[in-house]
Amino acid sequence: MLFNHNKNKSLGFVKTFKKAPLAIGLCSSLLLLSGCNDSISDLDQFFAEERAKPAAPIAPIPEVKPYLRYAYPAHDKDPFNAAMMAPEPGQREVSDNGIRIDTTRVPEFLEGYPLDSLRMVGTVHKDNTLWALIKIPDGAVQSVKAGNYLGQNYGKIVSISDVKLELKETVSNGLGGYEKKETSIALNQD
Repeated sequence: MLFNHNKNKSLGFVKTFKKAPLAIGLCSSLLLLSGCNDSISDLDQFFAEERAKPAAPIAPIPEVKPYLRYAYPAHDKDPFNAAMMAPEPGQREVSDNGIRIDTTRVPEFLEGYPLDSLRMVGTVHKDNTLWALIKIPDGAVQSVKAGNYLGQNYGKIVSISDVKLELKETVSNGLGGYEKKETSIALNQD
């Protein structure tokens, strides 16, 4: 019988303990709401004092200096005229040294890329020939051998070694003709 009596007491404690969070919540809500006050007289007083103060002076707008046009001396030509870059007729000296571009040849795939965007990433021996592995900007790798073309200046591969490939490009000489230019691409160690 004694055992049952203690059991009832412990159940009563548990019931009271379950109601404690509710009681704490109600008390804290009452405390918070008691801080809310309908009186805003102190706020009205603050704004009235601020409005009564004289306004601070506004700094004047800085004076805008007038634009002074500069006339370049002894220049009758417009520097922005593109026709000024073209040589005048009669003064054009054509330097044709006999180098021609083969326009009947079908361009190869790597001729669609600028030479500075191509990277040599390795070499491979295939059929007793040394091939260079060229990486294009999108990450794909192409294999080329001596005699293939690459770059946008008609670059023909002359030789391939383990550390570089050498090619001859056909570039404009600026006087209406073409000239050969030797270039090389070194093995990229990245």
